[in-house]
Amino acid sequence: MSLPVLFLVIGFAYVLVWGGLSLLRRERLSLRFALEAVAITVVFSGLAAWTGFQPHPVLVLLFIYLITMRARLLVDLANYFAQRKQFKRADTLYNIAKRLWPDPSGSLIIQLNQGVSFLQRSETDQAIAAFNAILQKAGEGNLGIKYEAATHYNLGVAYLRKNQNAQAVVEFNAVLDTWPASEYARRAADALEQQRHKVNTKSV
Repeated sequence: MSLPVLFLVIGFAYVLVWGGLSLLRRERLSLRFALEAVAITVVFSGLAAWTGFQPHPVLVLLFIYLITMRARLLVDLANYFAQRKQFKRADTLYNIAKRLWPDPSGSLIIQLNQGVSFLQRSETDQAIAAFNAILQKAGEGNLGIKYEAATHYNLGVAYLRKNQNAQAVVEFNAVLDTWPASEYARRAADALEQQRHKVNTKSV
């Protein structure tokens, strides 16, 4: 197999595999993601065919991955700083990720993680606003089941911190409905049990 053809195979296989994973996550495959991956693949294939440029196929795959996943990789790095309470650095990286033209799914993931960062710094109202904005777009098919469950769970936590227990219970139940086998569902079930215990204790 010639190198230009191999590059094409790698690129299209990457799109197909990621598309399959998106279906498993109940997430729509982003057209922008697919077009970016195909465009990069065609460029490398063309360079290999017309100029003799011969990078290693693994490097080509790595380049496609870095470009198409740029926003999510920056979010992971921002989360690293947020977990260490270096919120200014985290905010800078979240904002850079927003400017890198993320696909619709990537934009929601950035917003979700910013909401979690707001919770970490006790900016509860901002967190609630961020999570509600995400859930308003959940029906468009760009929010995977993992991230939808995470959004409901974190929104429930935010409501608890505001002593809005009824809204929190609604969100924790939504986690169980969205992805009952997830870690978020386990945490939500624990939170619901704690709420029931508090109610029973007050009743006694």
